[in-house]
Amino acid sequence: MTMFSGIADTLEQPSVPLNVVLTPPLSLEITSGYGQGEKPQQNIVTRIWNLFKSMKPGADLTRFQLPPQFNLPKSQLQLYGESVYCYSHDLLSKCVEGKSPAERLNAVVAWSISTTRPLIAGKAPYNPILGETHHVSCGNLNVFLEQVSHHPPISALHATDEARKLELNWWQRPVPRFYGRSIEATVHGKRELKLLEFNETYEMNSPKLCLRLLPIPSAEWSGDVLIQCKQTGLRATLCFRGKSLLGFKGSSTRITGRIGHSSHGGDLYELQGNWDE
Repeated sequence: MTMFSGIADTLEQPSVPLNVVLTPPLSLEITSGYGQGEKPQQNIVTRIWNLFKSMKPGADLTRFQLPPQFNLPKSQLQLYGESVYCYSHDLLSKCVEGKSPAERLNAVVAWSISTTRPLIAGKAPYNPILGETHHVSCGNLNVFLEQVSHHPPISALHATDEARKLELNWWQRPVPRFYGRSIEATVHGKRELKLLEFNETYEMNSPKLCLRLLPIPSAEWSGDVLIQCKQTGLRATLCFRGKSLLGFKGSSTRITGRIGHSSHGGDLYELQGNWDE
């Protein structure tokens, strides 16, 4: 035994922590997750006003850079990946458990609504750089994301669950614009959820993101979402209803919708409630 090997034998091997989570995923539980449930800072209105006071209404904010103090410790790709699955209920797996096309569409609608997560006013994730990737796994579900374009910013996602024969593809390009009292981001792109066992493909779009600056800073989802399956002829229309123009009346999480046939327009179900309940 050499002197060096003796020293090596006396050194303790450092323990490597497993399953380290630096920042917990944003969830439907408002009181959990980084920054959720926190009261906005008192000077947030002043800070936001200083950022946008030189902007003209209608200005494209795609290339606008936020100061670091407004950023979450996450990349936008990570938030996209986390929105695919839920911790409390595995809504994505339930999409293949329906015995009829209508039951499967209902499950797809529930999962699509679950991808809408609570927003934190005055906070935003970091913009991904070109070629940045992110991978996350939850059970048998594997999700891979890549930033495929920087200007304009385009993110692509591919997810598979071989056990349940699920496949998910989507790409999206948010276009934020400044409107004086608010910032609205229209999310261009498409989502495809494939139930391979039933040869069904569900196509859907995303609601708009609205950041209200005055009179009270807030963040909400709004607009219409269409979910349809050409193989079964069924479709669902959802409407995310934000607050009133001044932001005092109504609920920022209100949602209504109809589920029925694409051809003759007959409704099978109606839904109403709040997407965070």
